[in-house]
Amino acid sequence: MNTVTVLFDQSKGTINRNIYGHFSEHIGGVFYDGLWVGEDSTVPNIRGFRKALVESFARINPPVLRWPGGCFAETYDWRDGIGPREKRPRRVNWWYKYDRRVETNQVGTHEFMDFCRMTGARPYVAANMTGVTPLHIRNWIEYCNMPAGLTTLADERAANGSPEPFNVAYWGIGNENWGGGGRMTAEMCAREYLRFMTVCESLPGDMTFVACGPSGHDVNWTRELMRTLAAKNHIPAALSVHYYCGTAGAPQDFTEDEWYQLLRQANRMQNIVDDHRAVMDEFDPDRRTAMFVDEWGCWHRDGTGPSKGYNLFEQQSSMRDAVVAALTLNIFNNRCDVVAMANVAQLCNNLHSLYLAGGDHFVETPNYFVYDLYKTHQGAKQLETVCDCGAWPGDGSPAARPLERVSVSASQAADGSLTVTLANTSMTEPVEVALAGHGGAVAGRATISTLAADDPHACNTFENPAAVRPASVERDFADGDVVLLPPASVTAVRVAG
Repeated sequence: MNTVTVLFDQSKGTINRNIYGHFSEHIGGVFYDGLWVGEDSTVPNIRGFRKALVESFARINPPVLRWPGGCFAETYDWRDGIGPREKRPRRVNWWYKYDRRVETNQVGTHEFMDFCRMTGARPYVAANMTGVTPLHIRNWIEYCNMPAGLTTLADERAANGSPEPFNVAYWGIGNENWGGGGRMTAEMCAREYLRFMTVCESLPGDMTFVACGPSGHDVNWTRELMRTLAAKNHIPAALSVHYYCGTAGAPQDFTEDEWYQLLRQANRMQNIVDDHRAVMDEFDPDRRTAMFVDEWGCWHRDGTGPSKGYNLFEQQSSMRDAVVAALTLNIFNNRCDVVAMANVAQLCNNLHSLYLAGGDHFVETPNYFVYDLYKTHQGAKQLETVCDCGAWPGDGSPAARPLERVSVSASQAADGSLTVTLANTSMTEPVEVALAGHGGAVAGRATISTLAADDPHACNTFENPAAVRPASVERDFADGDVVLLPPASVTAVRVAG
């Protein structure tokens, strides 16, 4: 019998709510005709934002939302996005050469902060250091965070409709500087970060400045960046990491081999966070630098979403993407002592999106329901688990960890309730798992919710928006009872305290 044992007496600590963060870049259709339809639209909206999306997003308790890039911020001037919308300039943006779409700046700082307040997410502003000066970012921080009446910039914010400060705590200083963010070396990036951060940190407030970390598994970047900063007696508050799963067939047209290929790529996230943390520990043994995996997800070929390629990088999301999301979030939960924030890319009409939208159409993807199933992990005490369900053969990569047949994480909330999340990584075979506890019992009134479909290629479309939805049952659960995991599925077992 396959077994999962929850160790009630072993924990790595609290699962930071920010692990369940999100990312919304001005790229393709993420904002325009995605999140934002405009106040005059016939589409139901709340101050210009798509009402159905606002309400849906709020239901999963989003802790933090990153904006406006990504690479978009390389050429973004925050002053373009304030003041009367009818007077805001239109700009050729970072992505124009790919899709010939002009940035209208209808969504700027005030609109984004309004969206965050509507949904309960805290703002994380990615202010790049490639195309702007340190003073440019410092002024943006002052505009956002200083009390009205104190400075001219704070008064300007108030005059633009927001007397109260936005109190933005998270500021990214540099984005993908190893690539589009200036094609820098790690040493150059570290020196530029110090220059910018030194100017910005002169402002008061409880702020976290995020340095640009590596692409994927590039531990050499992390080592050189941390070494250069340490030589200047600086330990950054946070370091970003970006990792995307590569193309392995299209979302609705993949083989069984491609199913496992993508899941093995997703499973490398565990090596990535562990190995970067080990390098960071060489210079930061007290772990004062937090790790933010602030871009992650599946990156499929273009053109598989409903816009048929009009929205840049838009892709459909199937049950395979949902299993990748579940597997990745389980890794983050089980590495809650290492990962302090994670931001899935992106929120709407793009990579690994929770939503697809256009005109009157709006749909929640299978990825959305993973976040809904997992939301009770937020802020809960992580519990170690022992999973004895076997593993799939390796892919030949010497550093890769085996892909377990069942991915699992567990947590216990302050009220004593238990959440165990399990992903069946088999594309074709169900798994029966006996779920029990050590140092406690998995017992009580349980809600068992399962996200699955008859076909692992299944997805939600404008024509059939409810093709993939979770189903729930309630029952009394005794320690050691069996849970059936359908093929290619995600299950959450919640036991009342």
